Amino acid sequence: MAEKPAHIMAKMNSLCDKELIAALYEASCAGVKIELLVRGICCLKAGVPELSENIAVHSIVGNFLEHSRIFYFENDGRPELYLGSADWMPRNLDRRVEIMFPVEDNRLKERIIHIMKVQLEDNVKAHILRPDGTYEKPDKRGRVLVNSQEYFCEEAVLNIKAELGRQDPLGSRVFQPVESQG
Repeated sequence: MAEKPAHIMAKMNSLCDKELIAALYEASCAGVKIELLVRGICCLKAGVPELSENIAVHSIVGNFLEHSRIFYFENDGRPELYLGSADWMPRNLDRRVEIMFPVEDNRLKERIIHIMKVQLEDNVKAHILRPDGTYEKPDKRGRVLVNSQEYFCEEAVLNIKAELGRQDPLGSRVFQPVESQG
């Protein structure tokens, strides 16, 4: 049987749905590379031999409280990307009305995949889930430091500068409070 490209990247706040965890374990056992960004609760055990050895879970807690849900699936060279409102929890999947929609514009797909890859490279604010359920900081020795939230702030400023064609992206705007006339 020939190997076919398969990859899952997903970003959410919580992962505790037993059926989805079982499906991720099954995919891992079939050789699918799975990279998860789970900010909070994660009931999956990552890196367990013969169960989840192809699964890596990163948790990033930084200055910004992020709520994006991103789901990327590659199946035999046919990538699909979705954004959604639901975490992978029974209450979200079984008892609420949630939405998930495909991203079809290639430019937007590239931008969202870029976001996922930078966050997976974060070695400043990230913690990595170990097979025993504990989290550890990534080894930074000899590596370029990547704080994904700071990276995106800097990238946004550079993009605005390029778009506006000036060094000060805010121009000369200064906050002027309105004083009462009374």
